[in-house]
Amino acid sequence: MTATTQNETPVAFEGGGTELRMQEIGGDMSVAFVRFPQGTDMAPVLKGQPDDLCQCPHWGYLLKGRLKMRTKGGEEIYEAGQAFYWAPGHAPEALEDCEYIDFSPTKEFNEVIDHVKAQLG
Repeated sequence: MTATTQNETPVAFEGGGTELRMQEIGGDMSVAFVRFPQGTDMAPVLKGQPDDLCQCPHWGYLLKGRLKMRTKGGEEIYEAGQAFYWAPGHAPEALEDCEYIDFSPTKEFNEVIDHVKAQLG
């Protein structure tokens, strides 16, 4: 079995108050600890992905804040205290300072993270 804490998990990218820590946790899945300050919009760094949206599914729990998730089918608002599933094809925007934990397939998540890091330069 594998376990990690937020502080033990390596930073995948950070800047401007945004922080994403990610580590493979087992079963071809990775855990991510994410902080988005209010106003963070991931849409610009997802440009170039299919439909300009994140193509990795995520299962998780929103610890703090409110998040708007844009999809081809519309928008949904998520709030602290909610467990969630985000299907492939989404772009988050923080309506308030947000913190969440999610679990995602490692291969697909690495592809998206590599794209985001390239966009951040």
